[in-house]
Amino acid sequence: MREVAIIGIGQTPVAEQWEKSIREIAGDALLHALADAGKETVDGIFVGNMLSGILSNQENLGTLIADWVGLRGVEAVKIEAACGSGAAAVRMGTLAVASGMMDCVVAMGVEKMSETPMPETTAALATAADADFEADEGISFVGLNALIMRRYLYEYKWKHTDFGPFSINAHANALNNPNARLHEKITQEQYNRARMIADPINLMDASPTGDGAAALVLVPLDSIAGKHKGRVVTIAGSGAATDSIAVHDRYDPLWLAAAEASAHKAYAQAGVTPQDIDLFELHDAFSIMAALSLEACGFVERGQGPRLGLEGVIFLDGKLPIATQGGLKARGHPVGATGVYQILEVVQQLRGEAGKNQLAKAHIGMAQNIGGSGSNIITHILKGTG
Repeated sequence: MREVAIIGIGQTPVAEQWEKSIREIAGDALLHALADAGKETVDGIFVGNMLSGILSNQENLGTLIADWVGLRGVEAVKIEAACGSGAAAVRMGTLAVASGMMDCVVAMGVEKMSETPMPETTAALATAADADFEADEGISFVGLNALIMRRYLYEYKWKHTDFGPFSINAHANALNNPNARLHEKITQEQYNRARMIADPINLMDASPTGDGAAALVLVPLDSIAGKHKGRVVTIAGSGAATDSIAVHDRYDPLWLAAAEASAHKAYAQAGVTPQDIDLFELHDAFSIMAALSLEACGFVERGQGPRLGLEGVIFLDGKLPIATQGGLKARGHPVGATGVYQILEVVQQLRGEAGKNQLAKAHIGMAQNIGGSGSNIITHILKGTG
C-alpha cells in the first residue's frame, strides 16, 4: 500500500447560502482544493453527503458535481454514512490512492440544509437512526443524545454545568475562523442559562446545521514534486468501525465502542498512541459526544470526559486542543461535509496555516467523524512532513 498525502484543501463558509445550489457550493470547495494543489484534473471524485436526495431532490451527486466543475468523464460517486459521510469519502479516496487504483483524487463533503423547514430537516436527520425502533417512535437525535447525557450525569455524578467548557472553547476558537457559522463568544453563565431543547441538553450543548462544502486533494506521497514539500500532510492512519444503529441495542449506551475500535485501528496504522496526538478534531455535535469521544479514544478514563474541559486541557494552550477552528458546535455542522472540514482543519494546523488559532506544537493530529448516535465512526490520523 502506498503512503497517501494531502496536497490541496478548499472550503466554503458554513452559512445559510440561499443564493447557491448544492452543486455550486460543492464546486466552490472542489475548485479551491484543485487550485491549492496545482491540479487541473483528477482520477476520481468521492463526495460525502447524507441528505441531498431528501432535502435537495438530487441524487447522482458525484456525477452532478463532476459535470458542474468541468470534469465530465471523471469517475465520481456519492458516499453516504449518515453524519460520518465526509470522513467516509476521505477514507474511500485514501484507499483508492493507497491501493494504486488511482493517482490523484478529490475527497470532499457537501450538504445544503437551510432551504427546508426545520421540522423537515429534523425528520431527514432522523433517517440515520433505526427507522423501525427509533425514528418511527418519534425520537429525534437531540432526544437520543439527551437520554444519553441524562444517564451519564446519573452514573458519573457530574452536573450539567460541568460541560460548559466544551462549548466555551468552541465558540472562542470560532471567533478567528472566517468560515465558521457562529462568531459569538459565550460565557459559563450564558451556557448555564441557555434555553432548554431536550433536558438536559440546552441550546449551547447543540451544534447548528448549515450549508457548506470542504474538499481535499489526495495523491501518493512518493509522487510529490518539490513545490509541495513542507506543506504536505500524510494520512498516517485511517480506521472505521460500526456499532448497533439503535442506542437501546448497545451493550453499553455510555461507551462509544465504534470510536474505540476505529481509533485503535488508526493508532496502530500510524504507529502512535493517544499521548502522541497534538490536537483532536472530535465530533462535538452535542457536548455529551465530546466527552464520550475523549474517553473512548483513550485520552481520559471512563466517566471523566468533562474533567478535561474543567482543567483546561482542551483549550488552545492545553495539552490536547480540540475544536481548534470552532468544531461542530461553532464552525457548524453541515452533516455530510463535517468530516472533511475536520480533516481540513487538522491539515491547516500541521501546515502552520491556522492563523490566530495556530498551535505552538502541531505535528500529529487526529479527526473523528461520527455517523448516527455512534453507529458509524471513522478516525483519521495525520502527520506533517515539514
